[in-house]
Amino acid sequence: MQALRLTQPGQLDLVSAETPAPPGPDEVLVRIRRVGVCGTDLHAYQGKQTFFTYPRVLGHELGVEVMETGAGVSALRRGDLCSVEPFLNCGQCPPCRMGKTNCCRSLRTLGVHIDGGMTGAIVVPAGKLHRSTVLTLEQLAVVEPLCIGAHAFARPELNHSDTVLVIGGGPIGLAVVEAARAHGMEPLLMEMSRRRLQFAQQIGLHTIDASLDALEQIRGALDGDLPRCVFDCTGSPRSMMAAFELVDHGGKLVFVGHYPGEITFQNPNFHAREITLYASRNATTQDFKQVMALLESGRIRVEPWLADPVAPHEVAERFPFWLDPENGVIKPIIAWAD
Repeated sequence: MQALRLTQPGQLDLVSAETPAPPGPDEVLVRIRRVGVCGTDLHAYQGKQTFFTYPRVLGHELGVEVMETGAGVSALRRGDLCSVEPFLNCGQCPPCRMGKTNCCRSLRTLGVHIDGGMTGAIVVPAGKLHRSTVLTLEQLAVVEPLCIGAHAFARPELNHSDTVLVIGGGPIGLAVVEAARAHGMEPLLMEMSRRRLQFAQQIGLHTIDASLDALEQIRGALDGDLPRCVFDCTGSPRSMMAAFELVDHGGKLVFVGHYPGEITFQNPNFHAREITLYASRNATTQDFKQVMALLESGRIRVEPWLADPVAPHEVAERFPFWLDPENGVIKPIIAWAD
């Protein structure tokens, strides 16, 4: 069995790996079939990922096939195709008991805190597998980022009449857009990359070019108003700090992208507008169930995002290419085992 191991920033090696031990009680051994390459993986490659140590096998956006089930597992059987919920929570700490498993005090995320799915097979808890008889392996591999968007969209508890601006046209920003669309809303999307702006326009979005006067464009699109809710999905401190100026009075700001440093804002502006600020982290089992249902019903479509799958031996040379948004790749996919 082989694995893609990020030995240090900029060095991704295809290495030999041991076959996992048989699954224990309430565990499942799965064969990796598709892996989505995430911004987390790309940031780790650049040495910019928080909570990350090297070496690490990357990969947490996974479409998998059940190989073997452990004792006590009755809902899954060999050959089932599943998406993996990669957030391994303890179930005991106060956040877990409150249902906020996404911010468990001892959370371990596959491919970040522990080795992930860029390998032949892994063992995961049965409760972290979400089976579908409808979705393709590629769709299963992108359930996780869609769940990040769905969780973020749910945080501010919006009404249908609320206007929305999403900042950042990468996969997470697009996932927030899809969550909004599934709820009958048509958000604005703001982006700097020419290729990402073109892609957003191709899928029918009203775009804001961040390289021009954003306020003027936003007010023009909203009859002179500012949005009731802004989602910043960039992880850029400059963008996150500027986002406070784009929220209408009494509005809401959600930080979806993560920046490993300080974010500052003008307190008089924050108070005068009485802005409500939210953080959004990861996703929950309920998010996975919701997104799977939306995908299976066709209310969310991700096919336009997906790049042609590449083989594991091609990945190391592709990473630098995937880092540049102007190359036009929205969601790279690795085809691990066929």
